[in-house]
Amino acid sequence: MAGAPQQNGKLGFFRPQADINVTPLVDVMLVLLIIFMVTAPLLATGVKVDLPQAKAAKPLDPKEPIVVAIDRDGKVSLGAEQIDRADLVARIKLKVGDDLNRTIHLRGDKDAAFGQIVALMDELAGNGLTRLAIVTDSHKTAAPAAAEPLRP
Repeated sequence: MAGAPQQNGKLGFFRPQADINVTPLVDVMLVLLIIFMVTAPLLATGVKVDLPQAKAAKPLDPKEPIVVAIDRDGKVSLGAEQIDRADLVARIKLKVGDDLNRTIHLRGDKDAAFGQIVALMDELAGNGLTRLAIVTDSHKTAAPAAAEPLRP
């Protein structure tokens, strides 16, 4: 035991042991470490800030997304405007300017032919517009499909 007197053996007097028991120190340090690990993420998100109000209704964003839609009949729209497919690349390049790294959001009707969507993607990529993002709806909770029994 730390600090307990030990017999010196020569003249029979006792001297205290000079060793320190570090087990309680390690226990306390581990508890403190766990407390800091748990509370540190809470400090970063716990600040409440009242943001100022803007006078403009919608902030101007020079990089507004370019949305190309193709319906089930193969008709192409740029934004909300239906345009001829031959004019599509030229109109997109006017919007993009020199920044060919702009992302083009491609919305394809779920009943549109897959070949039409691939042909549109190929046409855009062939003209240097390679950053394409396919837009989908989020999954709604649907009834799960009935599973077929496994055959041996």
